[in-house]
Amino acid sequence: MRILLITGPGGAGRTTVAAATALAAAREGTRVLLLSGDPGDPMTALLGGAAPADTAAREQPPAPGAPHATPVAANLWAARIDSGEEFRHELVALQERGSALLGLVGARPLGADELTELPGAEQFALLRALRRAAAAPAFDLVVVDMPPLHQTVATLALPAQLRRYLARLLPAERQAARALRPVLAQLAGVPMPAQWLYEAAARWDEELAAVQAVVESADTGVRLVAEPGPAADAALRTGMLGLALHQVRVADLVLNRLVPKDSADPWLASLAARQRAFADAWPLDVPLKDLAHLGRDPRGADDLAELAGSLELPRATGAADGPRAAWPVEDRLAEDGVLVWVVPLPRAEKRDLDLVRRGDELLLTVGPYRRIVSLPGALRRCTVTGAALADGALRIRFTPDPGLWPRAH
Repeated sequence: MRILLITGPGGAGRTTVAAATALAAAREGTRVLLLSGDPGDPMTALLGGAAPADTAAREQPPAPGAPHATPVAANLWAARIDSGEEFRHELVALQERGSALLGLVGARPLGADELTELPGAEQFALLRALRRAAAAPAFDLVVVDMPPLHQTVATLALPAQLRRYLARLLPAERQAARALRPVLAQLAGVPMPAQWLYEAAARWDEELAAVQAVVESADTGVRLVAEPGPAADAALRTGMLGLALHQVRVADLVLNRLVPKDSADPWLASLAARQRAFADAWPLDVPLKDLAHLGRDPRGADDLAELAGSLELPRATGAADGPRAAWPVEDRLAEDGVLVWVVPLPRAEKRDLDLVRRGDELLLTVGPYRRIVSLPGALRRCTVTGAALADGALRIRFTPDPGLWPRAH
């Protein structure tokens, strides 16, 4: 199964492109699930006219494995992610599993009807829905209407980050000492963490690992959407740095709302020239797709069908490209006495970057994004002796530590 995540700067038209992409794939015979988590539910307005006009959509059954998906066209189902319902369900379940501890401290559980979702619930609901959709056998393609680009980068980075936090705060090896907890509790004078907490952590880690596997899969890609202009240029540069930092594949870039360059209206002709100038100047190493402005806000099946004609799917990645490639380590010991870790960061600038070595990990900051990565085995026996940015890549120099590096015989 392929997964295509649609995102871009705010207001770029990513919801419209997501719907048109899904419809284009469905018309080619691909079984498509279109997921949207937008609280304003603009997808309904876009797809609202598709089902009544399409006999095949009315006749096709609900998709197995996706009971909340609604058929909207032949081979196309749509589902909206209800983050509030996800939040209430998870918190009520957590309270039930921790009822003994809550009773011990005299807490009163909250009822589902009095819970309102907290900030960040949308991202968790989206990731859970993505994992479930990836496991559903009924589809060949899942198209996801993601949040704006900056939020998408943060959302896709969440699973790996949270797994790291869990491993540090509740390491699995501590469960081996559960038989000693009553004794330790008496010595310490306070209750020790209950078994349910470790079981919950293991369950969270398993689910996060499944989501992380979907994000990092060779079958998952990002379709960017942008309207050419100075604001989009800045947002794309920053967002693509974040995607590169977290090694998320970018499939292509849709240049949306392009005005015809041969317009008789001087103002429209000038706008078209400016759009094309910005598009031509973008030094992005990804395929570009043009999507014309309809002259109105797209709405309904007819408008989507017109846009879908220009939105064939990007080239499949899958097994041909293999799993996500690790950042390469260049062996320059013979020439310069160093190993060089190469981190591709297209269009990065020196002012964007910061790095800190902490034990066997490296803290990389690129603009507003940060990632903590484990060092490859060979680099753990080295010290960081420099870094340089050139040709769209950060090259970090590691010099072997004589006390840790194997001596030549």
